[in-house]
Amino acid sequence: MNADILSRNHVRVLGRGTQPMLFAHGFGCDQNMWRFVTPAFEDDYKIVLFDYVGAGKSDLSAYNAERYSDLNGYAEDILEICDALELQDVILVGHSVSSMTGVLAAVKRPSLFAHLIMVGPSPRYLNDPPDYVGGFERTDIEDLLHTMETNYIGWANFLAPAIMNNPDRPELGKELEESFCSTDPVIARRFAEATFFSDNRRDLQNLSVPSLVMQCSDDMIAPDGVGRYVHEHTPGSELSVLAATGHCPHMSHPDETTAVMKAYLSGVRT
Repeated sequence: MNADILSRNHVRVLGRGTQPMLFAHGFGCDQNMWRFVTPAFEDDYKIVLFDYVGAGKSDLSAYNAERYSDLNGYAEDILEICDALELQDVILVGHSVSSMTGVLAAVKRPSLFAHLIMVGPSPRYLNDPPDYVGGFERTDIEDLLHTMETNYIGWANFLAPAIMNNPDRPELGKELEESFCSTDPVIARRFAEATFFSDNRRDLQNLSVPSLVMQCSDDMIAPDGVGRYVHEHTPGSELSVLAATGHCPHMSHPDETTAVMKAYLSGVRT
């Protein structure tokens, strides 16, 4: 069973340390997106990388539409990987939607985790006036999902560089676009629906694991104020606002990303 889970999620274990750092990728991505960050931690930690079912080199035959109809199914992937590897004292690093799947996993099994590092988190992508600005209206998301169904390549071509938001480095947007295009369109649309219609605001108050919130600058997916909301509603959290622009600082600004993470883990406030 353990071998099945490790194969299902294409789990890889690297590093020379003992405390595990589990890196969870965002929507439309895979574990390869962490390659600029993980080398900085390999001397001191056990690095655990994986692909959600439906992404990267995961076992597509294991995809279950009902299980992955909401973020709890992806949180179960995290917990099952931890159990399969018999991990304890885990530092979970989640990008984008994986910040909230990490919250769900840590709320369910708090004793399993030492820290949760959230990179570009959003507990709710839809605006909920007058008190919450998530960045999107429902019609925005409905149009996005419709475009995914009718012109998936065009959707990826338009959205990837806008999400990356580093126009001076077009190769990064191109890599994200290719990652989107390598994902099964049907699975990608279902994951997008589970992501963009989720509302995890109430889950934040139940998180007892110490956490770091990393808010990017000029981020269309998690705009300014969302990271502060997560920080203000999550007990025991710290907030770091990055100079990095866009939604993928681990790719576009890996030095700043690793420096902030290391400072937090060493006990220095960022």
